[in-house]
Amino acid sequence: MKEAKFYLKLESEKVICQLCPHQCVIKEGKRGICQVRENRKGILYSLVYGNPCTVSIAPVEKKPLYHVIPGHWRLTLATVGCNLRCKHCQNWHISQRGVESESWSEISAEEVVLEALNQGVKSISFTYTEPTVFYEYMCDISIIAKNRGLKVLLNSNGFINPEPLKNLLPLIDAVNVDLKGFSEEFYHQVCSAKLEPVLESLKTIRESKIHLEIVNLIIPTINDDFNQIEKMCRWVVKNLGEDTPLHFTRFYPAYKFIHLPSTPVQTLERARKIARDAGLKYVYIGNVPGHEADNTYCPACGKLLIKRFNFNILANHVIGGKCKFCQEKIPGIWEG
Repeated sequence: MKEAKFYLKLESEKVICQLCPHQCVIKEGKRGICQVRENRKGILYSLVYGNPCTVSIAPVEKKPLYHVIPGHWRLTLATVGCNLRCKHCQNWHISQRGVESESWSEISAEEVVLEALNQGVKSISFTYTEPTVFYEYMCDISIIAKNRGLKVLLNSNGFINPEPLKNLLPLIDAVNVDLKGFSEEFYHQVCSAKLEPVLESLKTIRESKIHLEIVNLIIPTINDDFNQIEKMCRWVVKNLGEDTPLHFTRFYPAYKFIHLPSTPVQTLERARKIARDAGLKYVYIGNVPGHEADNTYCPACGKLLIKRFNFNILANHVIGGKCKFCQEKIPGIWEG
């Protein structure tokens, strides 16, 4: 265990966790909503520090981060726990369980970075569950990784308080935020959370100049209202910029939404058109292998820049961060 950051001590050995907007008031011997931060005699501890439930190697496109060294492999890491309760979670078997219900390994921050270097990957990625809940472990790994020349990538739900986020961002190279919907009703009913803190996180990330991409999983009958999608896209253009890559991802039945159908491809295509009409330059369709909108096109000359299939890079014409054909600057982190 490791003492947690961002909490205050209260009377009667209670504490209030200030890591995320839930602001859990935790009695002695109890845990917060995330299930992995526990109050022991007035001290809040992380129960998952150094205890990942999964460590693996995967392509960066899988996250997805399409504008971060295309084709490179990353070491991915997660612990159990999450501060949201999404009914459509694909990783519910680790995100919605505590430390007693899932096997895990003991791996120090130094050992994580050493494994990444031994594997020859270019980055370490915090993903699968919500990295906010293993904040202390993530920070320590990131510091060592950056000192050893590795990129650090974050896949987050964005439901984190401003101070912890601002302290974290200098350690991160690129962030993918899962913007799950665009109404408070959706966030309350489907995720047991709030939308506004996520929007504030997105603006904070953009202000930090760190590379940002957004994923929106479109779930039939749940968050597929085209008026809401247009509202979301216009918000992104206004607050984050037209160069922000946006991924509309196909839903497949999972967890408490196994009764719902997969997202029709036509729905994803219409959402992409709405986003492009709103002014977004880089709009992708995910979980539909072979779709033309899985590729990157130059917004200036229209030529195909990066061709993808099943997380594989078949062609890459981004040279030195610019379109090979017209020299248009393409936002992201590039090599060559």
